[in-house]
Amino acid sequence: MATFVDRVQLQVVGGSGGHGAASIRREKFKPLAGPDGADGGRGGDVILEVDASTTTLLEYHHKPHQRATGGGFGKGDLRHGARGQDLVLPVPDGTVVTDQDGTVLVDMIGIGTRYTAARGGSGGLGNAALANTKRKAPGFALLGEPGQERSLVLELKTVADVALVGYPSAGKSSLIAAMSAARPKIADYPFTTLVPNLGVVEAGQHRFTVADVPGLIPGASQGKGLGLDFLRHIERCHVIVHVLDAAAMESDRDPVGDLVTIENELATYAASLDEEAGTRVPLMERPTVIVLNKTDLPDGADMADMVRAQLAEREVPIHDVSAVSRKGLRELAFTLGEQVEQARAALPAPEAAPIVIAPRAVDEKDFHVVTEQYDGGTAFRVRGDKPERWVRQTDFSNDEAVGFLADRLAKLGVEDRLYAAGAVAGSTVLIGPGDDAVVFDWEPTMVGGAELLGRRGTDKRLEDHHRPTRDAKREEQRARTEARMNRIAAMEAERRSGHWADPAGEEDPR
Repeated sequence: MATFVDRVQLQVVGGSGGHGAASIRREKFKPLAGPDGADGGRGGDVILEVDASTTTLLEYHHKPHQRATGGGFGKGDLRHGARGQDLVLPVPDGTVVTDQDGTVLVDMIGIGTRYTAARGGSGGLGNAALANTKRKAPGFALLGEPGQERSLVLELKTVADVALVGYPSAGKSSLIAAMSAARPKIADYPFTTLVPNLGVVEAGQHRFTVADVPGLIPGASQGKGLGLDFLRHIERCHVIVHVLDAAAMESDRDPVGDLVTIENELATYAASLDEEAGTRVPLMERPTVIVLNKTDLPDGADMADMVRAQLAEREVPIHDVSAVSRKGLRELAFTLGEQVEQARAALPAPEAAPIVIAPRAVDEKDFHVVTEQYDGGTAFRVRGDKPERWVRQTDFSNDEAVGFLADRLAKLGVEDRLYAAGAVAGSTVLIGPGDDAVVFDWEPTMVGGAELLGRRGTDKRLEDHHRPTRDAKREEQRARTEARMNRIAAMEAERRSGHWADPAGEEDPR
């Protein structure tokens, strides 16, 4: 089973916001004392934090799905829902977070550095917050929003001052074990080291970290061997140490040829890097130290004497060492300590990240309407933060909540925009992206042809407070009396002329 993982894909989901409550306060002698439904709590965030005790991404290799706690539901008596607890995920120092497209989102360096990977959803408003002078007792509340969902790639780039590079079995693991308290696996076969090893070295007043990078071979920068997987761990180092095997068993190898091969692989890899201007020295321009290892063996000592003059032409420090007998290790530690201190001093002073303010454009629209083909016909899709958020917050099983949504959309101007796009009554309208959109048949608000219709929830007949005067009442009574007397006189004239028969005076024909 793998014990070291330096690259994982992580699915993070923020906590969902709690739903608001629809409640009516009831007191003694006040059966309907007004709405008292409280808001739902906000969902928790998913936060990445650099932790000193974390050295690998193994945990997220086994658990790639991480979700924060959701917010609590609102309750009556104005009891707001609890906020969801944040989920803090520890990551190693030097973790780079990117999206699926490879865009770098954050470079997490320094213990305690935090990054919000997924934000929690907002809680829904209760009916107490939705009440106003015209809607005094709403019978609905808003739903909580779902948390943000993101797919991220976490890549670990070891933060070390010195990187040991070289062929497999060159003695890098033995060297780091002899110079520090690190205890990597050591054996006499190639590719014993499958993961980078870190060690802390102290030499006088100098203190620095050393990384043992798994062995490189020709073609490592193109994916051969294990080099491509771990070359990223030398990107942040200050000093590069070439560990050369002076007692190699292969007849076709020698320290100079090994050095040239490794330098070519590093140059090829460095060409693909995007060095940050002014903050980091290019990889091939960083201080270099050459270490001739295994010089305690006769063959190793002879080989070191043969190639020392040729290596001296590079004008870099050269050390003959032996990890077994500890020959030359103290001198090497002091040399590396001095070069690390010089590299640290040459770094520019850290600057606080500028605060970027991105104001909204004056002419930026809250939403837009596009025409597309849907289910064999023409449909109109509404896209925008506000309409989509309002749809997510609506309980479609509550007619009053649906009416509230319709009022909000009409006030925002969605209906006017649909008219301009060519929509008519019965047109298919979608609000939201992709298959998650809400689909409905559009019924526009009536703006004419019914003189008694007003705003939703109102009736002009109930707003007519006109009261007739006393003279108007007398005139209306006089007109009704006169009309009744005229009808009686007409009936009497018909009776006298013989054209009218009184039903009460007729005999029963039976």
